[in-house]
Amino acid sequence: MPDDLSAHTASTSQGTGPGLDLLVEGMSCASCVRRVERALTKVPGVESAQANFATGHTRVRLRPGADPAALEEALDRAVEKAGYAVLHPEPEAAGATPPRHRMGWLRPTLAGLLALPFLIGMIGMGLGRDWMPPPLAQFVLATLMQFGIGAGIYRKAWGAVRDLTGNMELLVAIGTTAAWALSTVLMLNDGHHLYFEASALVLAFVSLGRFLEERARNAAAGAVETLLKLRPDTALRLDGQGREEEVPTARLRQGDRIAIRPGARIPADALLEEGEAGVDESALTGESRAVAKSPGDALAAGTVVLDGRLVARVTATGKDTRLARIAALVEEAGSSRAPIQRLADRVSAVFVPVVLGIAAVTFLGWLLAGAAAQVALLHAVAVLVVACPCALGLATPAAVVAGTGAAARAGILLRDAEAIERARGLSVIAFDKTGTLTEGRPRLAALVPAEGVAREEALRLAARLQAGSEHPLARAVLDEAGGTPRPAESFRALPGRGVEGVAEGRRLRLGSDRLLPQAGAPEPLAAASAEQAAHGYSQSWLIESGPEGERVLALLGFEDAPRAGAAEAVARLHALGLRTAMLSGDNEAAAREAARRFGIDEVAARLLPEDKATRLAAWHAEGRRVAMVGDGVNDAPALAAADLGIAMGGGTDAAFAAAHLALLRPDPRLVPAALSVLHATWRTIAQNLGWAFAFNTLAIPAAALGGLSPALAGGAMALSSLTVLGNALRLTRWKPEGETAHEHR
Repeated sequence: MPDDLSAHTASTSQGTGPGLDLLVEGMSCASCVRRVERALTKVPGVESAQANFATGHTRVRLRPGADPAALEEALDRAVEKAGYAVLHPEPEAAGATPPRHRMGWLRPTLAGLLALPFLIGMIGMGLGRDWMPPPLAQFVLATLMQFGIGAGIYRKAWGAVRDLTGNMELLVAIGTTAAWALSTVLMLNDGHHLYFEASALVLAFVSLGRFLEERARNAAAGAVETLLKLRPDTALRLDGQGREEEVPTARLRQGDRIAIRPGARIPADALLEEGEAGVDESALTGESRAVAKSPGDALAAGTVVLDGRLVARVTATGKDTRLARIAALVEEAGSSRAPIQRLADRVSAVFVPVVLGIAAVTFLGWLLAGAAAQVALLHAVAVLVVACPCALGLATPAAVVAGTGAAARAGILLRDAEAIERARGLSVIAFDKTGTLTEGRPRLAALVPAEGVAREEALRLAARLQAGSEHPLARAVLDEAGGTPRPAESFRALPGRGVEGVAEGRRLRLGSDRLLPQAGAPEPLAAASAEQAAHGYSQSWLIESGPEGERVLALLGFEDAPRAGAAEAVARLHALGLRTAMLSGDNEAAAREAARRFGIDEVAARLLPEDKATRLAAWHAEGRRVAMVGDGVNDAPALAAADLGIAMGGGTDAAFAAAHLALLRPDPRLVPAALSVLHATWRTIAQNLGWAFAFNTLAIPAAALGGLSPALAGGAMALSSLTVLGNALRLTRWKPEGETAHEHR
């Protein structure tokens, strides 16, 4: 993958103006997300806002010309007015666990201690014993719970009322306040049947559930934090005399010279100047093998020097390092919304009003059936408390965060959550050949001159045409020629066909068989072409245009070694029930031979760059969904046109900008791995949504019919959210096939 991730990073951003990243504390359901987004978009200068329930990460896109620094305070006030708190992470620390979670255990611990006497009393009731505290003690404990532990719930509930919206806190606040008020009235009238335990235990369960939920959400979002922790706190900076000085990594600047000792993590992106060593880059690319580094090679922050002392010059620090940019991409993808989230959002928008209506009908229904007012009220309270918009709100984002994090650890970067749905229903996986299935470093394996043409002459003329070009075939010609000669004059590229120019006074063309004269190639060269095609060689023809017409001077055959694991990747795709295809500019015979070696089902040969997108359109017309895997500028149109575009590591920025996901290392086996994690994430989303809908569909009627007490309803509600999160957390254990951890099922 190119060191410059800017093209792919830019493609993830929405809108045209600058942006700000916030960490919003306290969102508990999809209604909270809508309130935060609505509050932020009301601030003058804000174009859009997108909040993520699972992580708290909120991306604010500003209108062109807006000053981010001037708007920060206004954004803070808008969020706080809506009933939430906001933190501003440093750009290079986005995704790290915010400090507010470090004392998160205090509230549930206090809630548990205050609710413990009620729990003991309820156990006693089940045993036929009266272990409940005296009425006054119940009142004191329940009041501390209601207005101490429950203070945050009241704040958010009031914010929802003020905005004429609903949230989970509103349901809990109404339900527990009703139970507490009823019990207080009964106590003042010397009643013996009090229900303080209902409000106290509900609040205790909610508090404990929130704490566990926050822990689970942090675990699901842990991939970004894990990446950022790879950066060491200190670095060894060299002064003008070459002496080492230990300094905080944050003080490093571009151009500083640093020393890295064996076993140490590299503190910043740098260019190696002295020393040789193996470097473990697995944390960034998923590649477990050490990568040999020598002077002139790039070093990435967060990677580990395994042996040898290195001296390097810093090229990027902080948020500009490759490590930070990858973390930003993972954060961006995890915070994006999958299209299926719209279903949950639509349900959540009407969920609270519907539940309030069901609770009112429950209360009236029990009264009309002859039940006492307090009994009817308790059943209505159970309805309010058991309803769980949290599970609906968490179902998709929790799975997306966990899935994108697991993918990133394996070297797979998603541009956004839409890729998860794009991977569904694929029937064809189409590969570009050069640089994707092959190493992309061809060598000139054969040069067959025409009769009367010396090999050295043909090689010299071909090298003149290729001088200055970065095309892989051009580099192979220049390597064989032993240097870079003077470029040809009147040089012109012929897209998808080759090049032309004037060298030594001769007008020449070099490229594919599309350039051959109408009469074709001389018989000896045609026979050589067939033989080369049988070996799977890519071919170029050297042609001279003169007064007597066109003459073929030579045939050049290039061999490009297959990438390790290419055939294995194709076999894994077949095991998933997918057909494979190869799109190539080679002639038909050479392309088919290469496809045979890889085990690929379909071949499309002699393609111009624009023909690849046309071939995809033909598959679409047949009703087939296609993923395209490529690495070059020529692949960008096809990557963009595919149902799922996959850019191979080591490719160009144009390819990464056009793709829906990127592979951080050039390993074809990451293609089936990517599909595996995308499918696993989709299954988890479907399971979570199914559970959330099923729970509410069954639990609300059960509570309305008297099957759940308020305390049990509160526990069930908390358990519902934790079930969704626990299911999403299974994705964090996913690893590609063949690694030690089992694949998520």
